Amino acid sequence: MPVVMLGAMVILLVAGFPMMITLIGSTLLGLQLYFPDVNPQQLVQQMIGGVKPASLVAVPMFMFAADVITRGHSADRLLDVVMRFFGHLRGGLAVSATAACGMFGAVSGSTQATVVAIGGPMRAKMLKAGYSDHFTIGLVINGADLAYLIPPSIGMIIYGVLSGTSVAQLFIAGIGPGLVVMLLFSLYSVWYATRHDIPTETRATWRERWRATRRAAWPAGFPLIVVGGIYGGVFSPTEAAAVCAIYAVILEVVVFRSIRLRDLYDIALSTGLVTSVVFVLVGAGAAFSWLLSYAQVPQALIASLGLDQMGPVGVLYAITIAFFVGCMFVDSIVVMLILIPIFMPLVHAAGLDPVLVGVVITMQVAIGAATPPFGCDIFTAVAVFRRPYIDCVRGTPPFFFIKMAVSIGLIYFPQIALFLRDWAFAK
Repeated sequence: MPVVMLGAMVILLVAGFPMMITLIGSTLLGLQLYFPDVNPQQLVQQMIGGVKPASLVAVPMFMFAADVITRGHSADRLLDVVMRFFGHLRGGLAVSATAACGMFGAVSGSTQATVVAIGGPMRAKMLKAGYSDHFTIGLVINGADLAYLIPPSIGMIIYGVLSGTSVAQLFIAGIGPGLVVMLLFSLYSVWYATRHDIPTETRATWRERWRATRRAAWPAGFPLIVVGGIYGGVFSPTEAAAVCAIYAVILEVVVFRSIRLRDLYDIALSTGLVTSVVFVLVGAGAAFSWLLSYAQVPQALIASLGLDQMGPVGVLYAITIAFFVGCMFVDSIVVMLILIPIFMPLVHAAGLDPVLVGVVITMQVAIGAATPPFGCDIFTAVAVFRRPYIDCVRGTPPFFFIKMAVSIGLIYFPQIALFLRDWAFAK
């Protein structure tokens, strides 16, 4: 049955059908071939049930907030403040780009928005300073993936819904690995600048730093709302998303006046279109996962591959490999919809912390977004920088190995992710 369904998915994808049709079509085929007595209406019920969890309400609101601030002035203000503090150091421009990606990722939650907002101005500055184009693009593409790890993260919301794991705990747990990745990227950038004798920028005065800090204070409110609000028990992740959306509108329309009120309609329409695609995928994935569970495919795969005999570390390695390979070729949400229901019984049987598993999976999603052949951030960079595909991927290997090292580190040192979670949610 899995072979037939996967074969149907491949045929439909090659024929040019969108992923939602591919998922639904293969699910219907499997139902009719192997369970003809089951009423197809059950698939509809599963699809509706897949989009019913309240946590999913946060997805369109975070997307809307990201669209608003991407079109506004928040990115420029965040970039300016990190430049004032780090620009004069050896490799300071590259370190500033990394920090700006992390900060804007914490504001927007979108990797592609980060590539656009930070990559545009930083690429010109870094090329002028003497950095190679492939290093610059590779840094921006991979630095943007910090948005997957540092809250708010759409991937963590999807995982939380599919696995029944606390989204609030996932958000807090993603901060540690995100900071480690940011630190290692910065160290590599300093080494690169030293090796290639990249000149430093002029040191900013403390008055200039203070002025830039004041200008960036408003955008810095986004991570405070998400992390501070959730940790402080002020509101849930879904409520945090609503507050972020309102805050983004007030910030860009009223305070910065970078967006007009009538522009919000177009932004909301764009968000609605993207959200509809995500929710249809989630619904189709729920039906697909239900059919696999109904046919006891996860149990059969686990037994046939001997995954139940691998122990916790082996299970984490299996999850890492499966999600890494999947996210290289297929949209990350689709990979999560298919693989999470398969692995969750194994996760529980191995006694693994589902929050740790969620961070490990999110790390693979982040790696896949910047890894050939189909990383979404690569194609965003091709469009934004107007460079050939091969030029956009030449500089990615060093950053890929850094993120893989952090992935392996999470397996052997889970407290990288769980320390802040345990501290924040200590009873």
